[in-house]
Formats: sequence, structure tokens, C-alpha cells
Amino acid sequence: MRSRTPDRLCAEAVDLAREAAEEVAMPGMVGEYLDAVADGDRVVTHLFTCEEPGYRGWRWAVTVARASRAKNVTLGESVLLPGPDALMAPEWVPWSERLRPGDMGPGDLLPTEAEDLRLEPGYTGEEGPPPNSPVAEGMAAEIADTEEADVVPGSPAVQPAPARGGIAAVAEELGMARARVLSRYGLHAAADRWEEAYGPKTPMAQAAPATCMTCGFLTPLAGSLRQAFGVCANEFAPADGRVVSLSYGCGAHSEAAVMPKPPKPAEPVLDETVVEPVALRPEPDSGSVEDTGPAEELGHS
Repeated sequence: MRSRTPDRLCAEAVDLAREAAEEVAMPGMVGEYLDAVADGDRVVTHLFTCEEPGYRGWRWAVTVARASRAKNVTLGESVLLPGPDALMAPEWVPWSERLRPGDMGPGDLLPTEAEDLRLEPGYTGEEGPPPNSPVAEGMAAEIADTEEADVVPGSPAVQPAPARGGIAAVAEELGMARARVLSRYGLHAAADRWEEAYGPKTPMAQAAPATCMTCGFLTPLAGSLRQAFGVCANEFAPADGRVVSLSYGCGAHSEAAVMPKPPKPAEPVLDETVVEPVALRPEPDSGSVEDTGPAEELGHS
């Protein structure tokens, strides 16, 4: 049971605790003495402030102890511990929880968990039929009849039975050989995400003259998503190349308005009833001396 009152001899060993802390810390990084905390019978921890610039609020903790009936105090350990108002690093979060849309760059790889709820198997089933299925019994009977029949060499009966195509082979031939496809949960999650980004509740859609459903730039999606979403193909629209809701809209709607033709300038009008005098040379200033020309200059000489 821990004692509430620190042991007297252990509590007085402040100099021993400071020397131990200074041996561990950098020179000058052990600050003023704070307190002595009783950790048990004859076990006391001395606390000193930490002067490290990056460890604001941290404290050097040096634990000392003594044996029963002994007067010599011995050193236990010296550590750096955070105080009540210490500057702490944020709690570590796994990368899978820190990842946000747009964080990936060129060359980055994002592994997908085996039990990802957004995906489900692309094709299921075994390569061969179940042992007691009608398909298996029919194939076995057909092979038995072929082996027991008397046939002429070269006849079609001696041709081997066609191999039964596996589900994986058929899926690959149809271009559907994907190990996993989008699950219903993943489909709804993507739809909610697209609806939030480019849906009817966005400010752009609220001010639009019409919805994307009636826009000529909308390219519908395939499958069940075409009932609610499409891709915008208007280079001047804010959602160009994005999946938009059919209820979304913007000012670049194909039928928003008919662009008026530029006004044709009026023909110039020539008024022949009015005479407008045009000065051939600028009039002289009133305060300047008028130039009389070379002839008058000779007359005054």
C-alpha cells in the first residue's frame, strides 16, 4: 500500500536526484525543483522542470528509494515524463484511417482489404458440377455410351466429348473476369458521395435554370446508375468530366438561354445640308507675333 507522506530521507535526497537527471539530460536542460511524490514505502520521485524547447510542460522524474532500516538512499531511474499541461504529439492513427480522397499521388499503391465491404466476388461457383447434380450424371452417361458403342474409326462418335467450360473461363471470354466487383454497399456509398458533391442540394444546383436531366451535355451511365447519375461533357461547366446527379444543374445548361447575335452596327449617315468649316492650319495664339514672311522683313530693312 502506498504511503501518502514521502519518506523523509528519500525526500531530502534532492541533490542526488538532480545529479542523476543532469547526467541523462543535455547540459542546462534540468530546471527548477517542482515536487516530491511518494510512490510507496520509502520510494519517492523527484520532479524537475525540463528546459528543452520542444518539451514544453514536461518534467524530469528521478525515483529514489532506500531499504528498510537503511539510511542510504539509492537511485532508481531517471525519465522524462509529460506534465498536466505538456505539449503532446497527436494520437497515432493508422494510415488506413488517415487516408483521405485526393491523398494518393503518382506511384502510390493503395492495398484493398480482403473483407472490404465495398466489394464482392465477381463470379462464384466451382469449375466442375456437384457430384450428384443432373449435369454431372448426364455427362457421365454420355461418356459411358460413347465408350460402349461400336463405332467405325473416323466416325464422329470417337471424337472426345467437349470439355465443359468453367465459370472463370466464360467470364474471361465475356470480358467480365474480375475477381471482385462493386457490392451493393459500395454502390450506395458511391451514390451518396456523388450526390453530396454534385446533387440537387448544392448552391450551384439551387440557382440553376434547369436540371441535368434535360441538358444535352449529359452522358448517362450504364447499368442501374443511369437512373440517377450521368457524366457532364460541357467543358465550360463546373462539373465537366464529373459524375453528376440528374437533379443537379448549373448555368451552362444546353437549353438555359438562346445566345443573342452580336448587334450589327448602323450604316454611316452623310448629312449634305450642313457645311462644317475645317481649318487647314492651326490658328495663331492671340499673344504671339504673327509671322509676316520674308518679303515684309526685307521692306523694313
